[in-house]
Amino acid sequence: VARLCVCDLLVAQCDVNCCCDPDCTAADFSLFTTCSVPIVTGDGRLCSQKAAMYSLDVEANPPERIFELIDQVNPSIFCIHSTNYEQALSFSSPEMPTSENFDQLLEQFGHAAFSAEPDGWNMNIDSQNPSDTNATYRYEYGVPVQTADAFLRLPSPVVSSWCSDANPAGFLVNQATKCIRSVSVEECGNIQAVSMLFYINSSILAVNITIQSVVVQSLNGMRTFLNGSGVLRLPVILDELCINIVLGVSYHITYTDAGEIIEAAASFVLGTINKEALSIQQSFEISFTQVNMQPVPLSGNPGYVVGLPIRAGFRPQGYPFPAEILFAALNTNKYSQLTILQSTSNQDCLAAQGARTPILFGYNMISGCTLRITAAMKCQPLTQTLLDLLKGQNFPEYVASFGNSQAQDVLDWVSITHLHTSEQRIYNTFQSLCQIPVALEIEVKWTKYGSLVNPQARIVNVTATITTTTLKQLPSGRERTIPVTSSVVFTDISSPAEPGYKAWPTINAKLPYDFFFPFV
Repeated sequence: VARLCVCDLLVAQCDVNCCCDPDCTAADFSLFTTCSVPIVTGDGRLCSQKAAMYSLDVEANPPERIFELIDQVNPSIFCIHSTNYEQALSFSSPEMPTSENFDQLLEQFGHAAFSAEPDGWNMNIDSQNPSDTNATYRYEYGVPVQTADAFLRLPSPVVSSWCSDANPAGFLVNQATKCIRSVSVEECGNIQAVSMLFYINSSILAVNITIQSVVVQSLNGMRTFLNGSGVLRLPVILDELCINIVLGVSYHITYTDAGEIIEAAASFVLGTINKEALSIQQSFEISFTQVNMQPVPLSGNPGYVVGLPIRAGFRPQGYPFPAEILFAALNTNKYSQLTILQSTSNQDCLAAQGARTPILFGYNMISGCTLRITAAMKCQPLTQTLLDLLKGQNFPEYVASFGNSQAQDVLDWVSITHLHTSEQRIYNTFQSLCQIPVALEIEVKWTKYGSLVNPQARIVNVTATITTTTLKQLPSGRERTIPVTSSVVFTDISSPAEPGYKAWPTINAKLPYDFFFPFV
């Protein structure tokens, strides 16, 4: 521990206030104000170990550093008394391959998975042949997806907008990237990164990457889906054009609950370039789906993204555990989104039944139609028809507070508050007054959550208000037309205080003259 120093960051230079830095001299120590690392220990799970203590003697002239090496005892009864594998306590330099040991190292480390444990730990060496072991690999979140030669590549921009092929795809990490690739018609057949083979030539351990679909984009941007998409199409020069250039790749990985990848598919967008093209923009995407599970689209991670649908759901009827809330997809909305009435070209409310449009986060929306009422219409059926028109067949009960809220996270869902402008409801004929709903107003209150540098949008309240109007009995043969509207308003409740209010106190203070000593 006397040789360990975690604050020694600069090479051959003294780090400020790093009392264990071997590059620091006594003159440097005299300028220190404190020791940034006062104690250095080894594995804290050991029952007894050495500890290096660092401090400053500020009373000395000049100030001096004090170093002590003490025995530290772990007070916990659950500690390690002794270690029987010393190599695990430190990093050992790997053996460099030479012409003499190359075959040995290839046999030991040349497989997709290997063990660094000593042979003495294997209690039954002959019980299992390495060639007979299961070739599958169990992943954890964020671990790079391994292939036969390295890892699954997902090109992305690094420093500039140009593509770098060194970005590994992490397990369960959905990504979408765009970058620019330098191309030319003369060399298109030699550029690996614009060929389909570059993205499917390596298997994910025992799983081969299959071609799921191929879409061809023309020079004017028109896209055509190809039949027989499983066929490999390589770049070809044709009449001063290079066709079958990869413009986009979308990987879809299927895995089990144990973390094993069982299927991998890739969808391609192929394009054409001419001699004037010096570069192309490529897009890459990867998504993960658990086997026998239906993928659910997200609207942000974690906070909502402006322009993406608000996720919603409801508690299934007859669920036996009231303390839990399970959210299922709506019968008329397979993506569990909050929707409103969609305007139609003829503006007829009765013809617009069933037409819904998703509410997009951050977008104030308004839609509507007109209703033609005759004397023959009954109040109760008309009222129910308008409610179904405004709210849909199954209006959700809850809204996800975050764009990636999961169904099992009960606290991540906000209950929708329902209000009415009039409590009077008369469900008889028009011989008396009839209250019918004519407007649905949805207000979504949201706030900025988390860091001020990268705030995330979080929904905290949703209110749905039904406005009703009173109709009188119409004379026989007469008609009346009324407007029916739906609207959505988003309110940011995390806005700062209005001008004129003193939001933060003013502190009138002066730093000591030697506050930054010895720095300027």
